[in-house]
Amino acid sequence: MRRYYILILILILVLVLGCLLMVSTISLAGDKWVEKADMMTARDSLSTSVVNGKIYAIGGWLAGDIPTDIIEEYDPVKDKCTKKTNMPTARWCLATSVVNGKIYAIGGGPSGAVGISTVEIYDPLTDKWTKGTNMPTARVGLSACVVDGKIYAIGGGNGVGPSFSTVEEYDLVKDEWIKKADMPTARDGLSASVVNGKIYAIGGKSEVALQWNSLSAVEEYDPAKDKWTKKASMPTARCDFSTSVANGKIYAIGGASVFGTAFSAVEEYDPTTDKWTKKPDMLNARAFPSTSEVNGKIYVIGGSSAANVPITTVEEYTPEGWPFAVPPEGRLASKWGEIKSKP
Repeated sequence: MRRYYILILILILVLVLGCLLMVSTISLAGDKWVEKADMMTARDSLSTSVVNGKIYAIGGWLAGDIPTDIIEEYDPVKDKCTKKTNMPTARWCLATSVVNGKIYAIGGGPSGAVGISTVEIYDPLTDKWTKGTNMPTARVGLSACVVDGKIYAIGGGNGVGPSFSTVEEYDLVKDEWIKKADMPTARDGLSASVVNGKIYAIGGKSEVALQWNSLSAVEEYDPAKDKWTKKASMPTARCDFSTSVANGKIYAIGGASVFGTAFSAVEEYDPTTDKWTKKPDMLNARAFPSTSEVNGKIYVIGGSSAANVPITTVEEYTPEGWPFAVPPEGRLASKWGEIKSKP
């Protein structure tokens, strides 16, 4: 009988040690960057969106300042890129958003300083593009988000002159664009993400008295009230970066200062506390990247290096605390498009 109790105690001890080791392994897995398989095409100023766990890298700027119509599908499980049907309109600094499993490619530019209002819709199931209803305001360097099945196109510019504060809502049911309350800070090269039905417009650049400035401003937009509210500024003023949401927190990744060197800096914003936290830098500094979240992990794709050269590099970031108890927003992306996508 005594031997039986000893065996039970040993078994309990082994189970406890196993659980502790598992917890330790999980905690060590988070807050880290690893390189993944490269994209097929080196480019910056692209946009990415997620449908059914696959990331679609769309458009961008090739070496030699050439806008592209290329689209590649990245499978994080297989760590592999696959070529897909080209977008009808080659463009850079566009924005993309997902609604009901389809990707809406919005705005951007076919050349340097020219913004367009073109909307084209990609269906990953059929690998085909269709024409959408154009935005009222032609622009490049905008950001776009989806809340309750409606797309919000925010900010941007035309490459010369003042940036825009313009916000336009696309109602897919009515198939029409509607003007909404302007963003308090006019800017392009910003990035916006959605948490709990609120849109957070972050960073970017603007022209004041003929002088371009990088921004750290954060403004929260409530689509239900059509109202903007100022929030805590980002620690690092930057433009031409990207944001993604994981576990209810927004990660600002890469970018640059105006006409400056590419950043590797990563900062985490918690909308609940309105506070920013420094996180581990990316392995490769880059401006004009795009980011997307799949199953709680963030993937940074493309961009331009510190030498201002388009790159193919893909990196995966595992946030602290992963795997999360609550499913991240990205798992609903194919249905509701609540995850933003932006250059």
